[in-house]
Amino acid sequence: MGVSSRHILKQGTVLAGMGKTVLTAFMQRFDHRQGSAITIPGPEIQKTLPPRSLDLVNDYIRHVGGDPGMYKKELPPHLFPQWAFGLASQTLCGVPYPLMKVMNGGCRIEVNHPLPNNEPLQITARLEDVNDNGKRAVLHQKIITGTASTPNALTAHLYAIVPLPHKKEEGGKKSEPARVPKNVREIGFWKLSAHAGLDFAKLTGDFNPIHWIPSYARASGFKSTILHGFGTMARAMEGVNRICGADGRKIKVFDVKFTRPLVLPAKVGLFVTEKNEVFVGDAPGGPAYLTGHFEMQ
Repeated sequence: MGVSSRHILKQGTVLAGMGKTVLTAFMQRFDHRQGSAITIPGPEIQKTLPPRSLDLVNDYIRHVGGDPGMYKKELPPHLFPQWAFGLASQTLCGVPYPLMKVMNGGCRIEVNHPLPNNEPLQITARLEDVNDNGKRAVLHQKIITGTASTPNALTAHLYAIVPLPHKKEEGGKKSEPARVPKNVREIGFWKLSAHAGLDFAKLTGDFNPIHWIPSYARASGFKSTILHGFGTMARAMEGVNRICGADGRKIKVFDVKFTRPLVLPAKVGLFVTEKNEVFVGDAPGGPAYLTGHFEMQ
């Protein structure tokens, strides 16, 4: 059963922030200051939001394969895009890069304390760093979420990648695509429907059309819609918590890269190694859609 559309009414913060960023990206076409310098780190954007809807939170947890009973009075850390993505989008306003080409390259979540689900959220976001090597620019954003009783409970680092036009070098080596190692243990298997992107958008507010409109996704170079990187990450975190945290521990750090688009519908596995590495891919030795590592409490 799909996710209820009533949750769209709870996504005002994300939609407003993304709308502002889309407008900025559109106006860049008429702005001739593309080479202007930016200040690093950028200004802090702060906002306090009311407690999240428990109906939305519980539906989200179930959607990504979790058990709401495991959280009780806490918010799942990987839900942070729902309240923070709008502010994160605003940190990119004014950067001299084509924002319409931004891709989600990866994310690092650091859980300092459990995040209460019944208190207003205090959020701070800023552009932390820019790494431009002439071929691509990596925009590092930092988002801190806390409450009055638990300041700085959760820190998220986002890495947005903007490909830049450059002259290809003849004879240059192509980087090897990421693969799932052969010496891994499978701890999960997902059957993702063609509507998984739309359902995740309803729950988080990230309505980028490449995730839920097939014709738009194909026009953007994909075979069909693709799952949000944060959607893959959330499912992976729930899988790791369920298996590796069976003794009561929870994830302290989850650091991942999104290495290739996960085209929907799909059947993929979740894999780990003894070194706490994590992968999402088709099979051991096959292509990987997510790679990374984790630390348990």
